[in-house]
Formats: sequence, structure tokens, C-alpha cells
Amino acid sequence: QVQLVESGGGSVQAGGSLRLSCAASGYTYSRKWMGWFRQAPGKEREGVAVIYSGGIITDYADSVKGRFTISQDNAKNTVYLQMNSLKPEDTAMYYCAASDAGDIVGRVRFQAGRYRYWGQGTQVTVSS
Repeated sequence: QVQLVESGGGSVQAGGSLRLSCAASGYTYSRKWMGWFRQAPGKEREGVAVIYSGGIITDYADSVKGRFTISQDNAKNTVYLQMNSLKPEDTAMYYCAASDAGDIVGRVRFQAGRYRYWGQGTQVTVSS
């Protein structure tokens, strides 16, 4: 049984930093995509950052490029999202997700429907 458990959310002021963690169990990350998504109230869930097979490939949404970094500790089977220069518009519930597939190409990697397993989410609030 696959389980994803996020942690690290919180409240920060604009310009601050947070690091989210996603501990995966029962999941083999080799040749598969994992990612971080977020959902603000009244908005659709959007892909923020994705990572392939433990870090061979990473990709980011335009809104977070240069500010967020996704990484993975393969020994711990944990995915991280380092978030710097946070903005109020980054406020959302952040979810970790894992796919069953490796053949997800292009911007489709950021579509929530491509991911089968989800964590419970961790709240990030950025105040101005």
C-alpha cells in the first residue's frame, strides 16, 4: 500500500523560505514521476514541480522557476520542495503526488490526473 506523508508547511512572511518533505512508503520511484501540487481556495489543483526517477529530470511551473527546488533523497525515499522568496500568491495547500507511469511527456507532467497516489496535504501561508 502506497502512502505519502507531507510535512513542513507553515506560515511565513513574504520573502521567507520553507522546505516541504514527502516521505513515501510502499512505492518504487524508479522510472516514475513524483511531484508537488498546490491548491488555493476556489482554484484548481496545479502542478508546481516534478521529479523523475529519483532526480534524473526535474521540471517546474513557470510561476515558481528560480524560487523553488525539488529534490529527492533516494535512501530515505523522501521528496523535498525547497521554497525561497515566497510570495502571498504561493499560499495554498501543498500536496505530494506519485505516478504509476514514467512515460509522461512535456507539460502533461503537471496535470493532477496523471498521478495516482496523493498525500493528505500541508498548508503554506505567506503573508505580505
